[in-house]
Amino acid sequence: MGEQDKRVLIFGAGAIGGSIGGWIAENYDNIYFLDKGKNAESMKKRGISTYLQGHKDEVVNASVKVVDNISECEPVDIIVIGVKTYSLDVVCQFIKENVKNEPIILTLQNGIDNQQIVPKYFRKVIYGVISYNAWFDEPGVIGYQKKGPIILGTPDNSLIKEMEELKGIFSKGVETVITDHLKDAVYSKMVINLTNSLTTIIGLGYKEVTSMKLFKKVLTNLTYEGVKIVKASGYKECKLGGMPSWGTLWSASHLPNFLTNGIFKKNVSKMVLSSMGQDILQRKGHETELETLNGHLIKMADKAGVNIPYNKAVYELCREEFNKPVFNPIPIEKVWERVQKYL
Repeated sequence: MGEQDKRVLIFGAGAIGGSIGGWIAENYDNIYFLDKGKNAESMKKRGISTYLQGHKDEVVNASVKVVDNISECEPVDIIVIGVKTYSLDVVCQFIKENVKNEPIILTLQNGIDNQQIVPKYFRKVIYGVISYNAWFDEPGVIGYQKKGPIILGTPDNSLIKEMEELKGIFSKGVETVITDHLKDAVYSKMVINLTNSLTTIIGLGYKEVTSMKLFKKVLTNLTYEGVKIVKASGYKECKLGGMPSWGTLWSASHLPNFLTNGIFKKNVSKMVLSSMGQDILQRKGHETELETLNGHLIKMADKAGVNIPYNKAVYELCREEFNKPVFNPIPIEKVWERVQKYL
């Protein structure tokens, strides 16, 4: 079977699954999408539209094949699972019950929990670490900051042939690399993901930041604490495309403000609504990745004996506020007040 004959199914075409699939579909015909509701309806009618941040007038549209169930595109060779971790177990059960062959599974969730969930159902599992930001404007319309990269890996560095096949297909639309240090890549991304909780709790993009000075102080210390947790737990830095390096995170949290304020403001101006913010603020949901990201790193910190006042304060506040019947973002001053209890 040639590379172009490999049948790919994107299960869950959100901001990440949709952007990846849309980019690949421009140059690869044997790709299908399975989603539900307005997103599926939009893709059937108008395909997937993607645009680079700041260039919304230069939208690229890709016509895509949308199916209502897996049987419509069988035998499927590769299934890309793009749902969040909190939906992963149910989705894996569904796929297992409805797929007839043994496909390669590529799972794209943030965090490490997917390495415990997905292998319960499938034998050939590859993990993708997404090293770019993307967001939903509306069903079928996705903005992004950078086209990739996607980092592919397995915990034991098995499935090399399968990863090379995936890389060959994905590289037709997006920069794709293979790593032999998957957990380093996963934990390096989790450090960056810590920003999601803070930007969501204060409603960045929905409400004006009441104190940029306090926001910078909390955000930079939050992420650098993440670096300390990961290093103390025995993992090393993995470069993630254009995302901030550990050296940059150290500089932002340690150097004088007059040296770092300019680049910080520039980076904040590029910030978009995170996946956590989309869950809570856009979809008005209550399920988030808080436990699988922040909660997981806090447990690692406790085990390694790392003091993390900023992370404990933000995590505690998010648990309180996200679980309220109606979530309303809080001022950064309230976050700082909670941080001070841990300092």
